[in-house]
Amino acid sequence: MKVGIPKEIINNESRVGMTPAGVFELVRNNHTVYVQTGAGDGSGFSNSDYQQVGAIVLDTIGHVYAMSDMIVKVKEPIKEEYALVQRGQVVFTYFHFASSEVLTEAMIDRKAICIAYETVEDEDGTLPLLTPMSEVAGRMAIQQGAKYLEKPEKGRGVLLGGVPGVAPGRVLVLGAGVVGIQAAKMAAGLGAHVTILDVNMKRLRYVNDVMPSHVVTEFSNEFNIRKHIKDHDLIVGGILLKGAKAPKIITRDMLKDMRPGTVIVDVAVDQGGCVETTRPTTHENPVYIIDDVVHYCVTNMPGAVPYTSTMALTNVTLPYVLKLANLGWEKACQEDASLLKGLNILKGKVIRKEILEAFKWQAIND
Repeated sequence: MKVGIPKEIINNESRVGMTPAGVFELVRNNHTVYVQTGAGDGSGFSNSDYQQVGAIVLDTIGHVYAMSDMIVKVKEPIKEEYALVQRGQVVFTYFHFASSEVLTEAMIDRKAICIAYETVEDEDGTLPLLTPMSEVAGRMAIQQGAKYLEKPEKGRGVLLGGVPGVAPGRVLVLGAGVVGIQAAKMAAGLGAHVTILDVNMKRLRYVNDVMPSHVVTEFSNEFNIRKHIKDHDLIVGGILLKGAKAPKIITRDMLKDMRPGTVIVDVAVDQGGCVETTRPTTHENPVYIIDDVVHYCVTNMPGAVPYTSTMALTNVTLPYVLKLANLGWEKACQEDASLLKGLNILKGKVIRKEILEAFKWQAIND
């Protein structure tokens, strides 16, 4: 198979879809790998690093798409890439279709085979290709939240860990999934008081067992959310519904109950956000303020630490890339049920009900 690795062109995205180690494995399995020049620069991999393991470096993104049977990326194609996607071409990347009707329609029109990292699902319900980036984003949520709590950044002027004689900051984590647990771990490590909410009692029991005593758990409902937003300094949104749009559990009217300078980090922004006032931002312009509440809603948070993120992501994607290349997408999906769940759009047809439901397309596609 001919596998293409284009350079990511979304704002401030420095990750790359494959490391030289991954290219080495593909070449060893008799596949051809095309890498766009400079694709790995942001993650610390030069053109020569790829060439030394057998990759062919191409000058333009157009050439990479045109020459490849399968494209392996990190982020979803953006407008400039839509026309480059070939009919019947496999595109393996994060898509988050439910949050973008424009992207979904574009991939339908291109009649590509779209396999989404975020919906590849193991038998136990875990999401092996989403997990490492959720781990990075959960930890970064506290790192960034702590920064934007500083007064020069229009935050409350609170040090999360506090100091002797002064109470620590208070962090509210919405969701006890991978993002939420990693956020709680980082916040607790800084010495902050952490409250974590979820509707899954099994997850709350787990958090209660493994976290220190200054991480407290409560059942998630509107009453408890409204209660806690009044006295917490940093709010982290880590809600995930697999392949679907995130529910808006913090509404616009709730902002008035928050103290001026409260910071919201909505990690769920890729899936539309779990805060009604969320809108996608970039590392170039990461925050905006509504009703004196600072919103950090960067859609590619792990892109700020590309070396760590690329290594973590490609550790888990490579076995699936090899399977797709060695067997072809049809046989690979037949033999691997978890990979089959990653199939979102197939040659012009949406095959995940969550996407149809997000855009109320169900009746049209029946």
